[in-house]
Amino acid sequence: MHILEIPSFFPPHGGLFALDQARALQMQGNVVRMLACVQLGVSVDGAFYFKARQGRWWEEMDGVEVYRTYMRAIPRCIRPNQKRWYRIVGEMYEDYRRRYGKPDVLHAHCCQWAGVAARMIAEREGIPFFITEHLPSGIFEANYGKGWHKAEWARLLLKDTYSLANHVIPVSAELVDDLAPFFGKDYAFTPISNIIDVDFFAFHLRKPREGRPFRFCCLAIGDIHRKGYDVLAEALKGMDNVELHIAGKGTDCEALRALFVDMPNVFFHGALDKMGVRDLLYHSDALVFASRSESQGLVIMEAISTGIPVVTTDIIPRNALVEGACLIAAVGDAESLRQRMQEVMSVTFNPQWHEVLRQRVAPEVVARQIMQVFNQG
Repeated sequence: MHILEIPSFFPPHGGLFALDQARALQMQGNVVRMLACVQLGVSVDGAFYFKARQGRWWEEMDGVEVYRTYMRAIPRCIRPNQKRWYRIVGEMYEDYRRRYGKPDVLHAHCCQWAGVAARMIAEREGIPFFITEHLPSGIFEANYGKGWHKAEWARLLLKDTYSLANHVIPVSAELVDDLAPFFGKDYAFTPISNIIDVDFFAFHLRKPREGRPFRFCCLAIGDIHRKGYDVLAEALKGMDNVELHIAGKGTDCEALRALFVDMPNVFFHGALDKMGVRDLLYHSDALVFASRSESQGLVIMEAISTGIPVVTTDIIPRNALVEGACLIAAVGDAESLRQRMQEVMSVTFNPQWHEVLRQRVAPEVVARQIMQVFNQG
């Protein structure tokens, strides 16, 4: 099958889950390429907004051919920026078709951008299009305002796109209910997990805990409210003989650091690449993840795959959790989180957790599930 992947987000703004799926689908014997238009913002990207490469180009990423470009957004102009993004992706598709012919399937990652663009192309070309949805309601409301009061036009556009897609693939069953108040459920869907590179995030024995502080890590972007850093800071107060290592894009901001002022046992690592994430996990005894809104929680599965237990909140979808490896706290409840953090210090590593995840989220497992959806049309 000839598959064209269209991510809504791509480096330097995340989205490597789309590349993981492209590579996995390619390993199933399909012809898979990607078309990636990345929106840059002045406030988010700073100097990179002006220095980033111009034009459109092809490059190979982890064995996958990717047609790339950057689009410099106009500040505070959501609707014009989205329309322009759709237009650019349409033009890139025309380039792609001239070079490689019409694909059998369009596979968009996230409806907000790529799903709508794929719909426009599919209607014109007569190609089936599928949407893997990664975004929880919290991100949509951050973009469009609570209750979508800033952009009812966008909500209706996305709702219509869901209904017209051949199939929607939410990364968790809970995500369907999370988005239902905005988009309803009048569309065909099959939940399929994101991929975890279980061979890279392999089980790893930790050093004995005796004679040193217990090491927690928190790997999440620096969105203080959505990722629950305020709750985590409150929970950490009064806990003895522990360290907290925080990493992720935006976690070196002053607002986040201010939450942990006068806490010498808290360390900030900033943004880490994949190797850096694994290294931090290998030097930690548990992951703590206090999120208030999450579509799945990939870092939870990465941590469990390496062998450490996780303290997280009851917002996390079930397909990210492994029995015995996860202690669950109430969302937004610092005391509940503190209790679970204290309890996890007695949990013993279990290599079987890794094998449970291998059967659930390994690349070949997820790719086969996606292909079943594609083949059903």
